[in-house]
Amino acid sequence: MRLEILPVLGIGHVTEGDDLAAVIATAAPWLRDGDVLVVTSKIVSKAEGRLVDVPADGPERLAARDEVLAGETVRVVASRGPTRIVQTQHGFVMASAGIDASNVDKTQLVLLPVDPDASARALRDALRERYDLDVAVIISDTMGRPWRNGLTDVALGVAGMPAIRDHRGEVDPYGNELQLTQMAVVDELAGAGELIKGKCDQVPVAVVRGYFSATNPDDAGGARALVRDAAQDLFSLGTAEARAAGLADAATLADGRGPTPVDLTAVRRAIDAVAGVVTPGTVFTLVDEAEVRAGLVAEMPGWPDGAALVLGSAPTPVEPIGLVRFGADLHRLRVALAAEGVGSTLLPPPPGSPASAALAL
Repeated sequence: MRLEILPVLGIGHVTEGDDLAAVIATAAPWLRDGDVLVVTSKIVSKAEGRLVDVPADGPERLAARDEVLAGETVRVVASRGPTRIVQTQHGFVMASAGIDASNVDKTQLVLLPVDPDASARALRDALRERYDLDVAVIISDTMGRPWRNGLTDVALGVAGMPAIRDHRGEVDPYGNELQLTQMAVVDELAGAGELIKGKCDQVPVAVVRGYFSATNPDDAGGARALVRDAAQDLFSLGTAEARAAGLADAATLADGRGPTPVDLTAVRRAIDAVAGVVTPGTVFTLVDEAEVRAGLVAEMPGWPDGAALVLGSAPTPVEPIGLVRFGADLHRLRVALAAEGVGSTLLPPPPGSPASAALAL
């Protein structure tokens, strides 16, 4: 495969209501079937009137921007100082919901297109129906990447080709069947187009030629296919936000045992994790010998069948404030156990035991 990346020059300033199909076809009469148009989302937004007026500077501008950002945000993923990484109504996770203040008048902000896939389809349809051009269209924008510095362009919308090339089930040259490989080809093409478009060169459209000879009318749901749903997202929150959510969960931790049998190694890790922060004299003991545990729980009415046992002993001598601290220590251990996936129920200790409380796991 040999690819060419070509700039579309002479497009100029785009305003609300402009006919992008006519603008692009006029600027690039050399377009041909099978080309992939990579179109910066900003000119799509401008043509569709996705601009909001804001003060040119000062605290009023910041307040107006925050208000606009709130309106474009479904949830906050992470924040550091003034930076907000949010999920948009499209499902994209982006800094500032993709709101842009570059290449636009200082008294305006540019929002993302309402439906980038629909915008891509409309542009593709117009070029086909009015100019007899069978091209694929990618609406692109710039995003950061969670684990790497630097930005790259990605696809927000696509028409005329699937967003993903699925290699699952194919066999590599060594005879290995591919199990997980799904390439986000529209993101790769968007990044290739950005090499030509640049950020300050006023080249909002690039053409990638040679990727295929004919477009595919089945775009398999457009670029929305690239949005990972919440159930599969292992990184749905920033570090500080995940920590805050964990602390909130810890504050409302309910009694309840988890799956059995319990991983005793995980229980020991939890005990070790709190050993350095509990009140001096507080002791937690995992009763891991089956016969000893059976003898202890036999004296405890209502003890759950098969439950593992942790005994907690408060510092001596026992004083009211010491019991309060011991209660806090018990909760610390229960939270540490929950972090290991081990549920716990607080019960009275075995009769005659020096322990102050017992946890059934």
